[in-house]
Amino acid sequence: MKMLVSNNSQHGTVIVMETETGKVKAIANLGKQPDGTYIEDLNYGVGKSTEPGSVFKLATLYALLKDKYVTLDTKVDCEGGVKSFYGLRIRDSHKGTGIISVREAFYQSSNVAFAKLAYQYYHNQPDKFIQHLRDLRLDTLTGIEIVASSGKPLIKSPKSKSWSKTTIPYMAHGYEELVTPLHMVMFYNAVANNGRLMKPYLVNTVLDYGVETQNFEPVTLVEKIADDSTISQMREALRAVVDSVGGTGRRILKDSMYSISGKTGTAVTALDNRGYNKGNKIYQASFVGFFPSEKPKYTMAVVIQNTRESRFIYGADVSGRVFKEIADHIYKRFLNPPTVEIPMAPDSTLVKTLGMKSDLATIFSFMDIAYRDSSIEGNWRKMELQKKQALLKTDSTLVYEAFIAPDVRGMGLKDAVYLLENKGFQVVVSGKGKVATQSYSAGRPYSKGQKILLMLN
Repeated sequence: MKMLVSNNSQHGTVIVMETETGKVKAIANLGKQPDGTYIEDLNYGVGKSTEPGSVFKLATLYALLKDKYVTLDTKVDCEGGVKSFYGLRIRDSHKGTGIISVREAFYQSSNVAFAKLAYQYYHNQPDKFIQHLRDLRLDTLTGIEIVASSGKPLIKSPKSKSWSKTTIPYMAHGYEELVTPLHMVMFYNAVANNGRLMKPYLVNTVLDYGVETQNFEPVTLVEKIADDSTISQMREALRAVVDSVGGTGRRILKDSMYSISGKTGTAVTALDNRGYNKGNKIYQASFVGFFPSEKPKYTMAVVIQNTRESRFIYGADVSGRVFKEIADHIYKRFLNPPTVEIPMAPDSTLVKTLGMKSDLATIFSFMDIAYRDSSIEGNWRKMELQKKQALLKTDSTLVYEAFIAPDVRGMGLKDAVYLLENKGFQVVVSGKGKVATQSYSAGRPYSKGQKILLMLN
């Protein structure tokens, strides 16, 4: 909410997934209304497919590494950050780059490098590239319990009417395909999960009047999306985005307490569907990643649609800041809780009650409270507790043999009824809680069959 309001953004979504299981632990969506307020008007994480931008470069890297066409050390010429494909120019946001490694191209987010590599290896065999995307389930609905037709993905094929000679280089850096943020979370989560692609789910158990009727377990969609070498190189590239000097995520997401791996994305989108002409462009900012890098526990996507009035537009500046703030809270709460115990002042309150000595002894043992019993005979005791020290003693009104009414004020209902009925009283109860008052005064002689009213509070 803070980023949406301060940056005058249009809408945004955050998805947090448990890496090992695929369980969606949290999802939040907010959209701007005509009056300037933000409400949850659409599930943008599940129900809105968009061109993902540079976060999709991981899919291109996956294909290139899996086919053994490149390694992270392979060199690629970025040609100064501008490259034309059949008259259409692809540019880097940071112009002037020359020959660099694939690793550097990834953490610097070079559009030219990934467009060139994809064109070089898949222009003449586009079906091979598309099949890799299908293997990642990027062309099908995610399978989560929430159904949204507007969240249907679109992965082109050479048979598509809109397919052209420039499709492969544009797909390579996040355009000419439509996916939801949840699709990208699933893919990145598989990389974090050592290659295992999990089905996302929201519900653990269905209860019917407290009785479990259905239980949902994690479902593996693909046991291994690639070999260990490919997964290792992908994870290395994602970590370099944050850890390496020149990485697009370093300035915002680098942290000395724990490590983050992920990818920034800044996708150009059309204003009111009026095309990508200068002046009509707005930007979708994304960051998808996982943490801690060494043994990932959570995978998260933050996707925010900006407006023409937005001050910040880039993935790290907008979504990266939100990712970092949420990740910090998760890390402190669940992954690194405080270990220093705050000393508490001893409770000096004097507590008095009545009960059976065996019950009181059981309670004191469980709570590790020292106690002293000043009496030997009888089953009932008065108890006084102060500063974790308890004293048990008998009371003349609790002696069973004497026909003297006992004082049951302060007792629980079970103990009070047990004591009174065993002494021959007919007990009537009103209210809930402990005994507040009794109609027959303690210490008075009585005959068996005497009625007594207990008022509880």
